[in-house]
Amino acid sequence: MPSPNRSASRSGGQILVDALCAQEVKHVFCVPGESYLAALDALQDAPGIRTVVCRQEGGAAMMAEASAKLMGRPGVCFVTRGPGATNAASGIHVAAQDSTPVVLLIGQASRDTLCREAFQEIDYTHFYGPLAKHVEQVHDATRLPEAMSRAFHMACNGRPGPVVVVLPEDMLQESADVEDLPVRQPLQLSPDVSDMGRFAQLLTQAKRPMLLVGGRNWDAPSRAALHEFSERWQLPVAAAWRYQDVFDHADPHYIGDVGIGINPELLDALINADLVIALGVRLGEVTTQHYSRFKVPMPDQQLVHIYPGAEELGRVYYPTLAIAALAPAFALALSDIAAPTVLPWAKETGRLHEEYLRWSTPGDASGEIDLASVVSELSDTVDDDAIICNGAGNNTGWLHRFFRFREGGRQLASTSGSMGYGIPAAVAAALEYPDRQVIAMTGDGDIQMTSQELATVVQEGLSIVVIVVNNGMLGTIRMHQEMHYPGRTENTDLHNPDFVALAGAHGFAAERITQTAEFGPALRRALDVSGSTLIELVTDAEAIAHTATLSEIRARSTS
Repeated sequence: MPSPNRSASRSGGQILVDALCAQEVKHVFCVPGESYLAALDALQDAPGIRTVVCRQEGGAAMMAEASAKLMGRPGVCFVTRGPGATNAASGIHVAAQDSTPVVLLIGQASRDTLCREAFQEIDYTHFYGPLAKHVEQVHDATRLPEAMSRAFHMACNGRPGPVVVVLPEDMLQESADVEDLPVRQPLQLSPDVSDMGRFAQLLTQAKRPMLLVGGRNWDAPSRAALHEFSERWQLPVAAAWRYQDVFDHADPHYIGDVGIGINPELLDALINADLVIALGVRLGEVTTQHYSRFKVPMPDQQLVHIYPGAEELGRVYYPTLAIAALAPAFALALSDIAAPTVLPWAKETGRLHEEYLRWSTPGDASGEIDLASVVSELSDTVDDDAIICNGAGNNTGWLHRFFRFREGGRQLASTSGSMGYGIPAAVAAALEYPDRQVIAMTGDGDIQMTSQELATVVQEGLSIVVIVVNNGMLGTIRMHQEMHYPGRTENTDLHNPDFVALAGAHGFAAERITQTAEFGPALRRALDVSGSTLIELVTDAEAIAHTATLSEIRARSTS
């Protein structure tokens, strides 16, 4: 909360920063700009807020998004007008598609120059309108507490997402006398008795049910309730795209993740289920494989859809039962549903778990670097609460398939599939949890989107491990070229920098790995030091995807 000793009259910048303190903000991710100097000055007098100076606004916005995803409270990003605001759009798009509460603060041109296309002026209502839940420009410093309270409430309530607040430079400099507002009031959206009664009826009548889980803000009691429910009902539990950390992979009811490169056994079980319980997920395009795994708009399966944003229920799929509730709250309500004596699907649940174990166990190693074995060793070596971050690219397929998550709050990955997310996410994770291991797994194309944030890692004194999978190309796009345009694979080869030298220039320890057996010792060395380390894995172009080699894809596309 703001200090009660502050004078009644404060600058707009001070009022704004006091509002951030009232909202219990711990980190502000920014690239400084002259359009919000008054706020930057006020941040120096806010000891409860750590101002993290980033190298590019896209990285700063991704850090704010990852922080929010990990901590369950809005992340804050501050950027300057024009180029700064447009650079931040990549991170705001992640927040929008990932349903993450982020507050983006934008310094704006002075009020007396607006609507003249002043220096770096943009109409952010139009620019950010399609991405953000709400965009507003504050013209009066006395309205700042109201605007900030609104921003934090709107970012969190219903389906979470980004909110943009635009702050003219002269407004932040003017003085005003206004009272602060307290921290936002969180909503506790829980299912009612009739919801749970109808749900119990549908589950009891099912023959082949499946629980598809996701969502954020799971805590120990709600996770325990979800595991207890799955055990009591012997339910098969799958994780939606990039929500693998919601459910313990060692639990005998876990059957894998529903995303790209899905286990064929899991896909068959999903399609043939007669009841799908979608808990905390939107049922977006990747989880549904271009909306083909469930028929649109009326699925062949009965669908129970639980999601906090009422506007998402029935948006694509007509649900048998729609429940507007937070996923953790729904899990806690499951304790009252008694299971029948006979559960006809129990044996199938066991079989699907065994299929998951088979699918996620590396086979015979191929090539000098076998990514399946590398990821499996990563999974076995790091702590159970290590935080795993990744961006986009085919390299993530091995991570999703062969890494076995145990505890919750461990996975930072964008469901929007944004390139460059891994490094900023790792920065946020190391700031929030400096005593936990933080791993960022990136591709050679992915890391070059935000590699400048390696400097932020060192400046902030953080300890992370970056694993770069270097196959000398944009692997995902190359794979699609091979599949759809055989023989025409231009424009996806990469002339890469020396990643070891690049990391060393930033102040990282670094080493290059060319054999699978070298990875384990290198990883343990990296985890044993207090600073940050980059490990480059030099892989062959043949290892283009975790489900097929380059030669196999070519053979299929030309046959």
